[in-house]
Amino acid sequence: MQTQIDAKYDGNPQVAHAETILRKCVHCGFCLATCPTYNLLGDELDSPRGRIYQIKQVLEGNTPTASTQLHLDRCLTCRNCETTCPSGVEYGQLVDIGREIVEEQVSRPLPQRLLRQAIQHVLPYRKRIAPLVKLGQAVRGVMPGFIKSSIPVQRDAGTWPAARHNRTMLVLDGCAQPAMAPATNAATARVLDKLGISLLAIDQAGCCGAINYHLNNQDDGKNWMRANIDAWWPSIEAGAEAILVTASGCGVMVKDYGHVLRDDSVYRERAQRVSALAKDPIEVLAAEDLSALKLDADKFGRVAFHPPCTLQHGQKLAGVTETLLTNAGFDLTPIAEAHTCCGSAGTYSIFQRKLSAQLKKNKVDAIEAGLPDVVATANIGCQLHLQSGTAKTVYHWIELLDQP
Repeated sequence: MQTQIDAKYDGNPQVAHAETILRKCVHCGFCLATCPTYNLLGDELDSPRGRIYQIKQVLEGNTPTASTQLHLDRCLTCRNCETTCPSGVEYGQLVDIGREIVEEQVSRPLPQRLLRQAIQHVLPYRKRIAPLVKLGQAVRGVMPGFIKSSIPVQRDAGTWPAARHNRTMLVLDGCAQPAMAPATNAATARVLDKLGISLLAIDQAGCCGAINYHLNNQDDGKNWMRANIDAWWPSIEAGAEAILVTASGCGVMVKDYGHVLRDDSVYRERAQRVSALAKDPIEVLAAEDLSALKLDADKFGRVAFHPPCTLQHGQKLAGVTETLLTNAGFDLTPIAEAHTCCGSAGTYSIFQRKLSAQLKKNKVDAIEAGLPDVVATANIGCQLHLQSGTAKTVYHWIELLDQP
């Protein structure tokens, strides 16, 4: 793709990076076939190729409009298009740049601004979100169905094993997951303990930064990243061999710290080190001998595994979890078009409710067609989103391995 970037962007490193990405696009259109919003809406402006063209126009000096902003907002950032693209276009990075630049030029209506600010001032903070979740769980039984389905059922996390092994790994607690799905990290700690690995959660580490970063408040997102690096660094220097991120959406973000902070002279090298240490649990367990777990694969019955977009397209770990579960004896049911998004996509289900609901219905229908007994996934957002659309219990897959 040929570009003529407007002179007003001279010296802007983000725009220079965007131009490099734009020039990789050859207009082939392969991305259209796997784009969830294009498949739902049939409008090329709601496809990767269409959004790339709109970003190109803005960077070449055209004034963006509310329509431009809407089409960029509708992108799930599922990165399915990156898996499909034969030219290696880093679309996820490009759309983040494009959204931020459009945000600076197009004022949102007041209700949108207030909602986005509320999300950024509540959701990333564990101490703010936890009381709200507990309140919702306390009155869940009397809430209307459409609200009740969005409140996670309270579940006991169980005991976190004391650190006792020479091998240690860190884990990101994150922001919403400790309140909404506390069993995930606790189950991971118990599984690793049986394998001779102690898992440590550092209290000072918090939100991965994705919420603010992907809502076009990239400066605040970077501040969350720096805070996590500072919190983890003493343990990294002490020999922690990995940073586990059990929410695959957060995992994509942490693995991207090195790129996002590449121009930060203070944090650049440490960010690259953190990104290199960041692992999804499947990357660790796929390399371990699991015989010590003594698994009863029949305990959960037939399992439908939904691979989050952030796991298969963002982290390029498609099929790895399915292989581990199958080799461990679990009976996995088929899911048609397993590569497609469930519609959660971070805060997408809040801001694009209609599209998100349609994608959820399509995904739940595909999952239930295989007649599973339970559903498993690898991301807190997908877990809660799917649970609101099915009567079947939705687990993080690590919980299937957490057996007495």
